[in-house]
Amino acid sequence: MDLTSNHPVWLELDGRLQTYPNLQGDARADVAVIGGGVTGALVAHALAGAGLATIVLDKRDVGTGSTAASTALLQYELDVPLVQLRERIGRDRADRAYLACRDAVGTLASIAASLPDATHFRRRQSLYLAAHTRDLDAHRAELAARHEAGLGGEWVEGDAVRRRFGIDRPGAIYSDGAAEVDAFALTHALLADARARGSRVFAGTRVEQVDARHDGVALRLAAGGVVSARHVVFATGYETREFVGVGPAKLVSTFAIASTPDGTPAPWRESGALIWERADPYLYLRTVADGRVIVGGEDEEFRDPDHRDALLGAKAERLAKRFRELFPDATLDVDFAWAGTFGETADGLPYVGAHHDWPCCQFALGYGGNGITFSVIAAEIVRDAILGRANPHADLFRFGR
Repeated sequence: MDLTSNHPVWLELDGRLQTYPNLQGDARADVAVIGGGVTGALVAHALAGAGLATIVLDKRDVGTGSTAASTALLQYELDVPLVQLRERIGRDRADRAYLACRDAVGTLASIAASLPDATHFRRRQSLYLAAHTRDLDAHRAELAARHEAGLGGEWVEGDAVRRRFGIDRPGAIYSDGAAEVDAFALTHALLADARARGSRVFAGTRVEQVDARHDGVALRLAAGGVVSARHVVFATGYETREFVGVGPAKLVSTFAIASTPDGTPAPWRESGALIWERADPYLYLRTVADGRVIVGGEDEEFRDPDHRDALLGAKAERLAKRFRELFPDATLDVDFAWAGTFGETADGLPYVGAHHDWPCCQFALGYGGNGITFSVIAAEIVRDAILGRANPHADLFRFGR
């Protein structure tokens, strides 16, 4: 299935960072990772760092699936507000999930700093806007819940939102702990580091059949070879359902636009904060190092790629209009517009770890708007499971929770 449409900004700005061969014939490894997007790259990086012989297989060019469509806002805030998540899964588990995501952004900062190739990772603040006056009580309750959980954040009244950011909204939560990155460049940098540690990476290599036994896994390739491994990790998002039937997620189409360079309005330019408005549908914005603005959102239920792509023009216009509503004195010249397909779970949390129907298999399925942050957590959980170590977050994201 086509996971993206038109021209995601990262593919245009970065170009082809690295090419990878097809796998010809058979291969063996301690761990095989299916999926060469940012999730698979984070998993492979963690496994290689643990000294495990790892092989990565992607049916596409590396990083050109959902990763290419990601706007790569890294926040500890989840798609489900903390107040609502507490109601769904309990206060302790909800607070732990938020704290785990906060820590994951810090972990990724350390990883990015260790990579020789530029990933354009930058720490940022996050501005969570109240769209209407009627939303203020819910936003203040959300901030109080975050403080109870040990998370930071300050309340910004409407006049201060206008003065500090040039945005006309009645109030907002302003928080530390966010970041932004070039997800496509990050993927290739992670894989380059993993290859330097002995990992092998293959593109254009489709896994046609998975034979999972209690003593190992055999992956039968469409080209005729077989990859044998003690463990396999599925880092294929909702596409995991296509060949193993795992991945209970709703499919969502999301849309994004990127401006021409130097399109960031002042005074937002001075802070560079990630902006998130939890309207219906929600809206999020970030900047790029060259001054571009990325605006995303307008999500709706996925039907098929053709239907999604037919909506792109109208969705791009709607995103540009909503940008102008936030910044009425700014201009926005759209340089890129694209759409992507992602999966969501009922509670907004990913599925990570073992599945009782698939021995010797681990799953790193980072659904939702926090896919990269979740993937950092998933890489650690999967690594620890394969090494036989306990992980403090594993129970939060397990199947059957």
